[in-house]
Amino acid sequence: MKSSDPVRPSSRRGASGAWNRLKPVREDVLESYGLPSKGETRLNDFKTQETFLNRITERYMKLCALNRSDLDTLFASANPSPAKTSLTTNMSNLSLSKHAPRPPKPAPLSGGNSPALLAASKLSAQELSTVLSALRKLREAVTASARHDAFAQRVYFFAIHVSILCSDWASYTPALHTLLYSLHPRAPLSRSQLAEYASYQILDQACRQGDVAGARETKVRFGVRDGRVEALLQSLVSGNWVQFWRAKRGVDGYQRAIVGMAEQEVRVNALKVVGRGYLSVDRRWVEDATGRRWEELVADGVGWVEEGGKIVVRRGRVGGGGGGGGGG
Repeated sequence: MKSSDPVRPSSRRGASGAWNRLKPVREDVLESYGLPSKGETRLNDFKTQETFLNRITERYMKLCALNRSDLDTLFASANPSPAKTSLTTNMSNLSLSKHAPRPPKPAPLSGGNSPALLAASKLSAQELSTVLSALRKLREAVTASARHDAFAQRVYFFAIHVSILCSDWASYTPALHTLLYSLHPRAPLSRSQLAEYASYQILDQACRQGDVAGARETKVRFGVRDGRVEALLQSLVSGNWVQFWRAKRGVDGYQRAIVGMAEQEVRVNALKVVGRGYLSVDRRWVEDATGRRWEELVADGVGWVEEGGKIVVRRGRVGGGGGGGGGG
């Protein structure tokens, strides 16, 4: 080539921006399948189901490890609007004040809830939602493929436990019902497994659904003999909050999460009894009776007043006048 000739561009072309844009996006394996109820059939293959469960388990364990310091917040993110009723309505007629206490102001951003950590928390919540969705797909696939074996049991065990921790009752209820009433007759659970999952059904009926009679029927049907479960049923029937809190402390974490659904009713019952029968009580006694710290009860709407370690429920009558605003 002569020095005067124009320089030709190299024939070896680099990757163009358009080519880069055409590169396939890496697909999330948990989101690559649809719901079998919507026509997805690829998950009907047994081997594919087993691989899919392994992927779900890996993601779930990794997510728990990343959030091990605050798993309660992670699980609560799956159900951001739980059906929690305030004590304000129930206790308004027992309040010393005309209006329920105002809720505390939200704390300013700190190191614990900085924008970076809030973003990470949102990402974890999205990841948990993906895991729950994948579990639903797998459960539907197991049902669609009429699978009744040890693997199917594993799927339902895992789905039920995760649903309990996340208070995902919409997923928990059909999963537990299928395990006990459809899968168990075809692929019998061991005695310990049946006792565990039947106890979930019993406690769910009694504590979440408020159906103690149905819980008793389930207990007889599956032959569950568990003193802690029986103590909880008795406490709900008799309104014995001391027995309820003691029994709740004795059950395992999954059972405790279900029993927690009855806490509000037990707490309101205890506070109403106190309100009708006492002028003042020890703060510690109220906290033991309700299973809640006094500051939490105030935030929930209890309008009584604390004075020197005592909770003033009602003011005594002074000289024959009404006892509302008097001191002492």
